[in-house]
Amino acid sequence: MDRLEIEGFIVLKGALDRAAQKKIRDDVRDIAKAAPFYAPLTPWGKPMSVKMTSAGRYGWYTDRKGYRYIDHHPNGTPWPAIPVSILSVWSDHVSAKRPPECCLCNFYGEKARMGLHQDKDEADFTWPVLSISLGDSGLFRIGGTERSDPTQSIWLDSGDVVIMGGEARLKFHGIDRIKFGTSDLLTQNGRLNLTLRVVE
Repeated sequence: MDRLEIEGFIVLKGALDRAAQKKIRDDVRDIAKAAPFYAPLTPWGKPMSVKMTSAGRYGWYTDRKGYRYIDHHPNGTPWPAIPVSILSVWSDHVSAKRPPECCLCNFYGEKARMGLHQDKDEADFTWPVLSISLGDSGLFRIGGTERSDPTQSIWLDSGDVVIMGGEARLKFHGIDRIKFGTSDLLTQNGRLNLTLRVVE
């Protein structure tokens, strides 16, 4: 595992071996059976290109009312529990005492992207956001605390883990594109990104 630091973002290249990636992939499939992936609406009414679901006490959600956390899937069912395979990544790299309350699961198809944004809907910014990449490589763009700040990019590959804490906690970041077909972890290609967050 190689450890890189870019503007406060800790990038752990190859943090998860193939077996760990497969276990998490299979557990996300179980999450999706209980809470199916869906395409949320932005507050301005445009469907996001990324499909998402969640596990844990809360799920991150967006619609015309804005960005927020809710305690159930849009179909009304509670979010499933966060699997142990995913929680162990958090406990290994962040804390074994305070578990995350949300695991947001984003699926990127061939043309999906995620514009520059800040993760700022949580109550306590002292806890980092931990990101797990699975499947096809994604071009991760890192900015500053203002949207207009200069940016730089790094490819995130399957098994990479990113920790966004400290000075990086409220910096803008996004995924410009994925390199479709670079991994055989997912049956029909694409990228899974899991982000673990302390909400309360």
